[in-house]
Amino acid sequence: MDFRSDNVAGAAPEIMTALMAANSGTVSSYGADPWSVELDAAFSVLFDHDCKVFPVATGTAANVLALSCITPGYGAIYCHQDSHIVTDECNAPEFYTGGAKLVNVPGENGKIDLAALDALLALGWKGSQHNPQPAAVSITQATEAGTVYSPDEVADIAHRCKANGMKLHMDGARFANAVAGLNCAPADLTWRAGVDVLSFGATKNGAMAAEAVVFFKPELAESFLYRRKRGGHLFSKSRFLSVQLLAMLENGLWLRLARQANARARELADGLGKLPGAKVVWPVQANEVFVQLPVAAAAAMRQRGALFHTWSEADSLYRFVCSFDKTADDTAALVQAAEAALA
Repeated sequence: MDFRSDNVAGAAPEIMTALMAANSGTVSSYGADPWSVELDAAFSVLFDHDCKVFPVATGTAANVLALSCITPGYGAIYCHQDSHIVTDECNAPEFYTGGAKLVNVPGENGKIDLAALDALLALGWKGSQHNPQPAAVSITQATEAGTVYSPDEVADIAHRCKANGMKLHMDGARFANAVAGLNCAPADLTWRAGVDVLSFGATKNGAMAAEAVVFFKPELAESFLYRRKRGGHLFSKSRFLSVQLLAMLENGLWLRLARQANARARELADGLGKLPGAKVVWPVQANEVFVQLPVAAAAAMRQRGALFHTWSEADSLYRFVCSFDKTADDTAALVQAAEAALA
């Protein structure tokens, strides 16, 4: 009953098969292998748009290297106050951008509040030598609260970016879960809505260690090769990153895995939400469920073998994350443990 994170799961069988198939013979290194060369074309088909794609091994690398291409050291990056780049990536955003300032924006359900963003953009920083210069907005899809921005909501933020001469970055560590939850085209959530660069997550969705930085405007990617190398994220054996990304896209594996995780989350939310004393606090739109429980009940669940993350001790709020390999029996067992703990 391990619901701590989708990172605790292993790799999907299809990913392991692809890795084994690539683990034969010699190929060129540093991104000149056949799999890496194919990435641009494969992602361009997926997004119905010309893309420049670069594989990296971690979500942090994807986010901060992408942001470094669109934000100068004197720039400001507007992001939700609970976003991953604020709370979970140490000083990597500041380091890789050369000192850019993260500007926290509040908002309910993990989403940036547009009125709050407007107020911050109205402070008059642009053109003032005493202030960081507005450069980018970064949004998380799905959000840290497990909610999902609709295409219209993304477009609303993109409109503000364009009006203020900024770029829009999307942290898509759980992008697959968002697309699966909305049942929309990947393009609708990205470039058609105004996103300039996407961190396309695969590791949480069943890859071993693979992420992609996807630029929808090739000119923004001109410095990425050098930034990735300088940052120590250029793999000599790049085939083992790229083959995972291609395997994800083949026959829609990335969406199939995400739909499985999302389905388990909905089952879990339905089961826990019916129990007296348990309250699901945010809409379950991807693969995360946030539940308020009595502290004693949470402790009793853990004694029964349930593993999950304490999101807020002050609010007795707990996070349960469903990975691609969770089964209906797994979610039923957790609900039973909660029911017994609450009795």
